[in-house]
Amino acid sequence: MTTHHRILKLHHAAYRCKNSADTRAFYQDFLELPLAGVLEINETKTGRPTSVLHTFYQMADGACLAFFEAPDMPFDFKDQHDFDLHIALEVNTEHLQRMIDKGRAQGQSVRGPSDHGFIESIYFRDPNGYVIELTAKKTNHDLHLDASQTAAHRQRVDAWVAQHSA
Repeated sequence: MTTHHRILKLHHAAYRCKNSADTRAFYQDFLELPLAGVLEINETKTGRPTSVLHTFYQMADGACLAFFEAPDMPFDFKDQHDFDLHIALEVNTEHLQRMIDKGRAQGQSVRGPSDHGFIESIYFRDPNGYVIELTAKKTNHDLHLDASQTAAHRQRVDAWVAQHSA
């Protein structure tokens, strides 16, 4: 496969938000992700008037978490379960501990640390109900997530599906 046909990296992942100010406070002030861009959308591509604010919070690699505040479009905000939706952001071990301390000092609900074998993680909930995982790689990380083992990984998925299909 040539590189011009490959997905290069995450540019941004976008989610709905209840309130852009509360979302900014969490992502910029608490998580320390710079507010890298703001796009106000007043008309859809089909010409319908709207009022949407699209904000972008940038990570060190240039990728962004983005949010849409769209008051005129119904959305069911709820506290998400980790297995349903969570956003995992990589940090180093020192930053993980700093964020545990910062979260507790600021009255944030902090879950963890949780040892997943190849990563260690802590969890927060953002103002929109999304679970935010901060995760630090352990020394065996690259053995656990190894794309060169795709065939073996696929066999495990196929075996699981066969076992759990009725």
